[in-house]
Amino acid sequence: MTKPLLVVKNLQKRFLLGRAWFQEPTYVHAVNGVNVTVSEGETLGIVGESGCGKSTLGRCILRLIEPSEGEIIFQGSDIRAYGKSDMQNIRRNMQMVFQNPFDTLNPKLTIQHILTEPLIAHRIPKEQRQPLIEETIEIVGLSKRHLARYAHEFSGGQRQRIGIARALMLRPKLIIADEPVSALDVSIQSQILNLLQDLQEQFSLTYLFISHDLSVVEHIADRVAVMYLGEVIELAKKEELFQRPLHPYAQSLLSAIPVSDPDEKRERIILTGDLPSPSNPPTGCKFHPRCWACMDKCKKEPPALKEVEGRMVACYLY
Repeated sequence: MTKPLLVVKNLQKRFLLGRAWFQEPTYVHAVNGVNVTVSEGETLGIVGESGCGKSTLGRCILRLIEPSEGEIIFQGSDIRAYGKSDMQNIRRNMQMVFQNPFDTLNPKLTIQHILTEPLIAHRIPKEQRQPLIEETIEIVGLSKRHLARYAHEFSGGQRQRIGIARALMLRPKLIIADEPVSALDVSIQSQILNLLQDLQEQFSLTYLFISHDLSVVEHIADRVAVMYLGEVIELAKKEELFQRPLHPYAQSLLSAIPVSDPDEKRERIILTGDLPSPSNPPTGCKFHPRCWACMDKCKKEPPALKEVEGRMVACYLY
């Protein structure tokens, strides 16, 4: 069995909303007790509606946002205990690909300078930098002549390739991809997904792939974690989840995937009600106001994430 590269235990992130005179402070629990394990060479997909805490989870794992509680064990060490200098060394092996590459590429710098920055920050010897830059830019499907250009001179797909190249410069072990293809045309999405899979095989990469598009996750992930209001409510192998989701929320998500065959019939599960406010979540199971299988105990006590049929599910139906 492949050993775990990343283990997240009871990770929580609370954002302070406000504090009135003589009243308790109000918090938003963006990530609430998440437990996941990612093995070496695996791709774990994180899916859910907008606002469910997917991106916050990814940033907390990298400590771009400081978690409120929990453990982040990377390569056997809890990196939450690390100081700034130790985290810089860890980030050589943990990198991120962001959703919108145009917002994360400095418009005043050439691609040459953008790709040189991580090498300078991590003290890569000067004589090794240019060969590494040229090798990496060609690996992602661009050429050396693109290095003298600026970000605005590229298409969206090319800019995402540059973002992937920047994440790949230090040859990390883990890449957290936060909606890396959501801003791209469908034809370009498939190219970027194929590129990520080729890079995974070539460099033995491990991915935490965050997306709201289940068809994209189905293409690239090995296992899938479904999040709802900051919590993981189902975690299963990709094949098991897409063939037979157990949690009612996962069932509703999968029923919304477009069907390519016009003769294929699929029953669409329409959720009633709106997504509850993260600052004032319902008691008990957070999904119960929208759940068609809600029982009395669902309204009182939140169900624990437990093993059911070889997967993890948080639901009283099982």
